[in-house]
Amino acid sequence: MASTHNKQYEIVGRHKPTEKNPSPKVYRMKLFAPNKAVARSRFWYYLSLMKKVKKANGEVLETHEIFEKKPNVVKNFGIWIRYDSRSGTHNMYKEYRDTTLNGAVDKMYSEMASRHRARRSSVQIIRTARIAAKDTRRDNTKQFLDSKIRFRLLHRIPRAENKRYTAVFRASAPSTFF
Repeated sequence: MASTHNKQYEIVGRHKPTEKNPSPKVYRMKLFAPNKAVARSRFWYYLSLMKKVKKANGEVLETHEIFEKKPNVVKNFGIWIRYDSRSGTHNMYKEYRDTTLNGAVDKMYSEMASRHRARRSSVQIIRTARIAAKDTRRDNTKQFLDSKIRFRLLHRIPRAENKRYTAVFRASAPSTFF
């Protein structure tokens, strides 16, 4: 399994208790970040945008990483994003096939960088979900849903069954297609 750049974190935080508000509202957020420190930083960034809570006036109650239940099974993931381009802000829905949600998010970031020239900082993940095969929308995802899908084995070079039959030079090139 390939190592992914992103990990999914769940962070729980709130405004610090005061005399006026001894039990403030608790906020929970799921984020993708390379490590815990960046995840906490993104938590305060988004919380300060949505609610009137800053890092100086708030406290993090819990931070823990979320792991995939079945990391060896291929699944379909849908990702709803918002990103800032050179011309404005756009909403998008993208689908990916991967074994983990972290892998699908990595694919999304690299696709956004290549197709739309969007930096990681300008992409905001609104929502992620595991999508059933019947609910997939994109043709690029649907083409791999066939249970009897087959791939051709291209450019196969026949190897000698024993070392004594190998030769440095041959009179004819090997036949690489069958």
